[in-house]
Amino acid sequence: MSWLQPPIPLRLGADEVHLWRASLDLPAAAVEGMAGMLSPDEQERAARFRVPQVRARFTAARAILRDILSRYLHCEPSALVFGYRKHGKPFLVPGAEADIRFNLSHSHGLALYGICRGREVGIDLERIRQDREHDRLARRFFSPQEVAALQGLPPDERVEAFFHCWTRKEAYLKARGEGLAIPLASFDVSVAPGEAAALLSVAGDSREAERWSLLAIQAGPGYAAALAVEGRPGGLQTWAWQRAGSGPPLEPPGS
Repeated sequence: MSWLQPPIPLRLGADEVHLWRASLDLPAAAVEGMAGMLSPDEQERAARFRVPQVRARFTAARAILRDILSRYLHCEPSALVFGYRKHGKPFLVPGAEADIRFNLSHSHGLALYGICRGREVGIDLERIRQDREHDRLARRFFSPQEVAALQGLPPDERVEAFFHCWTRKEAYLKARGEGLAIPLASFDVSVAPGEAAALLSVAGDSREAERWSLLAIQAGPGYAAALAVEGRPGGLQTWAWQRAGSGPPLEPPGS
């Protein structure tokens, strides 16, 4: 997967999904300057993080989201107003004139942003970690079919497969915007490494799986990521975010 510098002007077709990758580990002076883009409530949220690195990454993640969206909407990043759905999914207020939908996820200094028009989108990014009790977590949260698929893999493939499964499930939940009101075990996704990402079935709704596309994202070494999007979009563009006037994009961790 190639992460390219976006063109100017930037256009988003009705049948396209744009995916952005960005490093959140920016120079302190840059993060301080970006904080001015945030709304008062975002600044208050940032201030609650006691660890400076976590606070800086949150600030960068939100400011980059504003910068990206402003490129499509041709406005100042600070002018954007977000609303939040019942389970916390953000949306643009007002946004009907462009119908831009978006979602973001970040982990250990790396962020991904999914942008599209007129269709829901969800994205999840996780750092692959060996220090988790993967089997126990799978039995607790995954469906019986997914647990069986994991157990059927060679032991050296199970950790990666666990994170493939986790990110695909989280991406779907984030696209739906209903959080854990939808139990993780109530739907099945593909699991095995090398197997195409797919939403296989949803309990109680035989047609729901047909409404969504899932895509595994190659975010960088040591990461697992997945994108869920409503319908069957015709194209995916992948962009590398960079600060205006900063030269080549900063390489995300693990690149």
